[in-house]
Amino acid sequence: MAVVLGTAGHIDHGKTSLVRALTGIDCDRLEEEKRRGITIELGFAWVDMPDGERLGIVDVPGHERFVKNMVAGASGVDFVMLVIAADEGVMPQTREHLEICSLLGIRRGFVALTKIDMVDEDWLALVTEDVRQFTAGTFLEGAPIFPVSAATGQGVDALKKYLVDSVRKMPAREGSDIFRLPVDRVFTLKGHGTVVTGTVASGAVEAGEEVCILPQGALSRARSLQCHGAPAEVVRAGRRCAMNVQGVEVDDIRRGDVVCRPGTLFPSRRWMIRLSCLASAPRPLRQRTEVHFHHGTRECAARVRFFDRDRLAPGESCLAEARFSEDMVGVFGDHCVLRAYSPLRTVAGGTVVSPLPPELRTRDPRRAEKLALLERLPELAAPDYLTERTAGDLIAAALALAGDAGADEPRLQALTGLAATPLHKRLLDMASRGDALCWDKESRAWITAEGMQRLIDACVARTGQCHAREPLKPAVSQGAVCAGWSAGLPPRLTQKALELAQKKGLLVKEGDGLRLPSHSVSLGGDAGRLRAALLEVHDKAGLTPPNLKDALEQAGATEKQAAPVLRLLCEEKRLVRLKDGLYCSRAAVDEALEKVRAWFADHDDLDVGGLKSLLGLSRKYLIALLEYMDRERITVRVGDKRQYRGR
Repeated sequence: MAVVLGTAGHIDHGKTSLVRALTGIDCDRLEEEKRRGITIELGFAWVDMPDGERLGIVDVPGHERFVKNMVAGASGVDFVMLVIAADEGVMPQTREHLEICSLLGIRRGFVALTKIDMVDEDWLALVTEDVRQFTAGTFLEGAPIFPVSAATGQGVDALKKYLVDSVRKMPAREGSDIFRLPVDRVFTLKGHGTVVTGTVASGAVEAGEEVCILPQGALSRARSLQCHGAPAEVVRAGRRCAMNVQGVEVDDIRRGDVVCRPGTLFPSRRWMIRLSCLASAPRPLRQRTEVHFHHGTRECAARVRFFDRDRLAPGESCLAEARFSEDMVGVFGDHCVLRAYSPLRTVAGGTVVSPLPPELRTRDPRRAEKLALLERLPELAAPDYLTERTAGDLIAAALALAGDAGADEPRLQALTGLAATPLHKRLLDMASRGDALCWDKESRAWITAEGMQRLIDACVARTGQCHAREPLKPAVSQGAVCAGWSAGLPPRLTQKALELAQKKGLLVKEGDGLRLPSHSVSLGGDAGRLRAALLEVHDKAGLTPPNLKDALEQAGATEKQAAPVLRLLCEEKRLVRLKDGLYCSRAAVDEALEKVRAWFADHDDLDVGGLKSLLGLSRKYLIALLEYMDRERITVRVGDKRQYRGR
């Protein structure tokens, strides 16, 4: 099993020297590090295990100016070696590093008491007791303390044996199987090109796979891989990985970027986090305060917003929103660290509640519901509470928070931290109970039953509004039904809502449009009299109807009053609109069309003269009738003549 050990501790307490004594590898690779005798950048080493595996070791700088590098290195480690020099004891960065490890969710580790060759037995006993008191109440309470000397080798073999036993007993990593490689180093290797390194946070990658570098979205390919210095075909979660990325320049990548598969992670400028202010913080965190935000190997500026308070006092926790100065990439349950600008020190940390949070506008009627769901998410995902039932609740909550469009399965993985197979299985279980619906099988997009019902209700409400505005119109076009409420929604989702509304009997198809089941057109009063008057005028006129203006004068109505009545008469097939302002009796037009069809039984084409001989009409009506037949695809115009399409 792949395990990564991280170092932590104050500057000059012997972290790098101890790693060299354990592995034979000098992690100080920079000329400046060797000249100044301090670790500045992250260093990497490994220890060969009896089973053939390698224990990866991340050596971090201890100087307060390089705490951001320490946070980058501590992200992704499984357990920590807190290094404390016996001649100095607990120092400021000892405390801050331990706090950072706690905030990053590290729950296993031990203490290495170094430089024991520089103190006597009595002093060593005093320092050991001081260390026990210092770690009391932390995840290192009761952890083993190993007195060692990198200079003489005393205690190094016992420590190495403990590491072997610890790796053997370390539980397997669980959770998301999204491949993620947070980049901690980028460099160019002669003959190979750009190489990135990091600890695989989750999932696995194979050599030759297509990858994406976020947040910039650059596509590349993992040309080759190395794991702990050896070539590899596959690198899995928990292993150190060096990846030769194809077609990407070294200047296009920086520490903090994330290598993943395309379409599996989603950059965002906002996260919802469960934030805890350290009890040792010098002052409360204030509303909208700016902080250094550390996540994975990335550091960026962020502002923190609270929803139920103006400040977060030391020792308190709450739901908060982090707004970033640049795009960030995360997964539900990730850990983060916040450091104040002045004084520059660690003040808070938390876990990601939603890496793709919903909008929480003040006037949103569902704002309180969304906040309650966000508050509940960490409880549903607690390791000692996550069961098959609560995993379903977690997915349902994530879907509900995803908005009216729901979410596809890759987004749901990021929103829940669940692996792909159990996520899909639980979605199918929810669908079988009617709690969720897959509205697009191709993209594996889902929505809650409540969310779909809201869309259906919006369809019905919009149709009712259209009926109220145009009561004489028997049906509403699908475009009009979807107007407004469907803005920003995928067309397939709105179509699915319309289909379900019809299936439930809430909407009825009428021609090319939709209507409410209760809607019917009945013309009474003035509208009914106008309908009768218009029919009488046009029935009497036959194929020589008056212009609309003259017809309305005879009927005693305005064009605005007549428009819905005329539209209804056309939909009822009582009138035919030959052209703007000219309507004709449907019976008269049908009679004329029968004569035209009989003509084409003996003739190849028809012109204005031929139609005049058939119907005896003036040119005004003949041209209008010919153009109507062209529009209705009864005839096709060829030059000045028409040919019959039916032939």
